[in-house]
Amino acid sequence: MFKKFAVIPVFILFAVIVIHNPEATSEPAANPLDPAREDLARVEYPSQESIPWYPHFIRPNETLESLFGDDWVLVARFNRIDRRHTYPGMTLKVPRYMEDIRHYTPVPRFYEPAKRYEKYILVDLTEQWIGAYEYGKLKLSMPAATGSRGHETPTGLFRVDARHRWHTSSLYKTEDETGQYPMDNAFRFHIGEDDVSYWIHARDLPGRPASHGCIGVYDEEMQNRVYGIPHKPVLKDSHQLYDWAVGENDYEDDTGELEELEDGPVVEIKGSNPRYLPAMTASAR
Repeated sequence: MFKKFAVIPVFILFAVIVIHNPEATSEPAANPLDPAREDLARVEYPSQESIPWYPHFIRPNETLESLFGDDWVLVARFNRIDRRHTYPGMTLKVPRYMEDIRHYTPVPRFYEPAKRYEKYILVDLTEQWIGAYEYGKLKLSMPAATGSRGHETPTGLFRVDARHRWHTSSLYKTEDETGQYPMDNAFRFHIGEDDVSYWIHARDLPGRPASHGCIGVYDEEMQNRVYGIPHKPVLKDSHQLYDWAVGENDYEDDTGELEELEDGPVVEIKGSNPRYLPAMTASAR
């Protein structure tokens, strides 16, 4: 049996969408608003304590692909960053042994609180990571970018109640001012008392918390459409998570428009944003 949904009037869009300036760059380059945190060796993730790694300063003409070959995807996920935000002058964590991160996931492979739910999404703010579970078993695992300091993503238990495959921001435009900033493959998990809505959706991943409360995951197809890079999209987590959570297998035909849903997946958000180590203390492990 398909679950029920209803079409939401379009005008609601303008009242509920909030997203922080995505800090996007049309070409890989530093974020001028927050240069200190471009040293990703300073971001402390508990799951990396037992994995040997060293900091690598990106030099001119170096890219993830040129440095790591086919393993660039592993390093990108380990750092919670996309290719457009990897640029000369920043510092990444590089595992000493790629085998250590080939199956890296900071969330448990079995999660007891999820075992009685058909679909359950765990968001770990401290790890900047999402786990999607079916009856407690991990099915999808992916990095995320959650709310930045002062705009933290709310914690607690929620339930997905809407989807919108072609969601866009009502507050921010693309850099060329030709359209609203895209938030593809979006599904809503919470509306606050101030009528602010919180979504999980496609966005840029700069390697740290970066939103106004929403939760973003990889989508290089969106980046290619808007910015023309990367030329060959590889990271497409938002498509996979959207189809799993609110796709047509459960909710009939998806028109791409904003639709209310019933009995969506449970979303648990726990922890707090990762700690940033002082620059002098972030070193190889």
